[in-house]
Amino acid sequence: QVQLVESGGGLVQAGGSLRLSCAASGRTSTSYSMGWFRQAPGKEREFVGVSRNGGSTYLVDSVKGRFTISRDNAKNTVYLQMNSLKPEDTAVYYCAARGGSFTTLPVTDRRFYEYWGQGTQVAVSS
Repeated sequence: QVQLVESGGGLVQAGGSLRLSCAASGRTSTSYSMGWFRQAPGKEREFVGVSRNGGSTYLVDSVKGRFTISRDNAKNTVYLQMNSLKPEDTAVYYCAARGGSFTTLPVTDRRFYEYWGQGTQVAVSS
């Protein structure tokens, strides 16, 4: 089992920055892919980005150039640095993890992930 705990959310003005953290505990390893999703009120949970188990990262176009993903394997923590925030970034942000087992599901699919955090609220005022 893996437990994920997000932190770092809050209220920020448009143009501001936040850094979200996702601390993993339990049976974790560098072979885990760590993803970030977000869910705005009344909308579906959507993929934001991923730190793959091979070390590469991928972000959706809507946040490219503003968000970055990094991980500290020694701390079992993945980060989502969010800059130039916009009101449309307002959502609950979730981190998710998957171990190294094979799947044909893409990393952008919620079903790819085996473990989820409880979420952290990000609110961006205009």
